[in-house]
Amino acid sequence: MDMVEAMGVRHSVRSYTDRRIEGEVRAKLESYIAQCNAECGLHMQLVCDEPKAFSGMLAHYGKFSGVRNYIALAGRKGAGLDEECGYWGEKVVLFAQTLGLNTCWVALTYSKGKVSCKLDDGEVLRLVIAIGYGVDGGKTHASKSREDVMKLTGAADQWFLDGVDAALLAPSAMNQQKFTFILEDGGKVRAQAGLGFYSRIDLGIAKCHFELGAGDGAFSWA
Repeated sequence: MDMVEAMGVRHSVRSYTDRRIEGEVRAKLESYIAQCNAECGLHMQLVCDEPKAFSGMLAHYGKFSGVRNYIALAGRKGAGLDEECGYWGEKVVLFAQTLGLNTCWVALTYSKGKVSCKLDDGEVLRLVIAIGYGVDGGKTHASKSREDVMKLTGAADQWFLDGVDAALLAPSAMNQQKFTFILEDGGKVRAQAGLGFYSRIDLGIAKCHFELGAGDGAFSWA
């Protein structure tokens, strides 16, 4: 399975078995996270065998169970942090899916003060991603149509439609899919976030999917 295929089979999972992330799977995941951090400047960290962040009432409210592993998404404060966390975090999520792991984005329903991660000066913890071997593979949720999330001035090339279809597979807060992709002249695409909590994170996630669906070299961001 590659990351394009992973987009189609990956679903949010909230209940996990006690199987540990270890051996080659853990090594590959940590290596990929380090590679992404080096490229983007975030401070994403894999935390394993640590149940405290998901042991309180918030996790119960979020219907999480068995979460002992998570990825902490941290970086320097700034206007672009949320989008960067969404974009690069989703790359890690999809890579994890290729390794047979399940995931769930978590913005509120965990104990932030109990997260075991290292923050350098000027950095903040923005959110986490639960990760591990799920009790099941999750389930598909209802999605908007292409027309709901794109704008055109003329006919669309197939790469653009493929990108939009991929973006519609992206997870988003409360499954609201508050993003829009606009096809401009010269093969340029403008991505816009809607209003609402975590909409910039959702936009980053959707942009990651759009790029994978549209294909390398098919377009440039406006």
